Amino acid sequence: MTQPVLSAAAAACALCTLNAFAQTPATAGVDPNVFLNQFESTFGKFEGFRRSGAKGICATGEFVGAADARALSTASAFSGRPVPVVVRFSVGGANPKAPDNTRSQRNLALQFNLPDGEQWQLGNISAPVFGASSPQQFFGRLASLQPDPATKMPDAAKVKAFADANPEVLLQGRYFASQPVPASFGAVNYWGVHAFGFVNASGSKQFGKWIFEPVGGVQGLTDDEAKAKGPNFLFDDLRQRVKDGKVAFNFNLQLAQADDRIDSATVPLPEGRRKVNLGLLKITSVAEDGGGACLTITYNPLVLPKGIEPSADPMIAARAAPYAIGLGRRLTEGARQQ
Repeated sequence: MTQPVLSAAAAACALCTLNAFAQTPATAGVDPNVFLNQFESTFGKFEGFRRSGAKGICATGEFVGAADARALSTASAFSGRPVPVVVRFSVGGANPKAPDNTRSQRNLALQFNLPDGEQWQLGNISAPVFGASSPQQFFGRLASLQPDPATKMPDAAKVKAFADANPEVLLQGRYFASQPVPASFGAVNYWGVHAFGFVNASGSKQFGKWIFEPVGGVQGLTDDEAKAKGPNFLFDDLRQRVKDGKVAFNFNLQLAQADDRIDSATVPLPEGRRKVNLGLLKITSVAEDGGGACLTITYNPLVLPKGIEPSADPMIAARAAPYAIGLGRRLTEGARQQ
């Protein structure tokens, strides 16, 4: 793969972003540099790559908001006019050689480029829950999984002790184990996992959690099919599906009720909560190599348009500083994603 070269302008822009995000609250008691160091100690350090979702590809798309969305929020994304979107698809984990044919996480990151310079950045994963409910819990989970220098494996007793004390950290893994290997980046559900408030013209606020659902339906592979596909089929599959005009997602919002818990990414909204269609996202092109407009976007969930507000979920604010510091490390190393 061709290694992309970062322009001086792009580097300057990214460093401005780093400086701005570094002023946001630290990871709620966990220093973001220490947090990233722990990530590298647990999963390995791969220079130039994102510390999470390392194996990825850039794409572009278009979003058109629906009328029902305009009743929920004044956000310009829902105007009904086409909005350009910078997209990144990736495989979960820190390893840029992560296999595509396993029951693991897929990611869909989006940047809506809105009128008057506004942006909306969204990070979405192929599970309805995140792997921790707080920054401290996430850090503890990472530390418990750190390999022993002698055995190169995590200490099973430490892993069990932490999971026994924090059973919600196992929910995401159990979900992936229960699902088939996704047949495509374009044929799996992507959840936002965090709750956000949608504010309409009268000032009314409706909290909810969103999900991007493929228009063509969810498609999974049998174990034999996944084995036959091999470890590197997702990028070419995505390019072909997009060329055929077959990658599109309904952006749906699951509405929270007054007694629903909305401050934890490990607690999904109850099944049966009403969904509202916010619009349609179409993927229109895919990068031919490791470059593209998504390369240095951090996809910080606090980058929100007017009309959308974060909930009290502590993992939302906790992402900004580590993402920015991670970008700084990547720029120093030479940003890559394939």
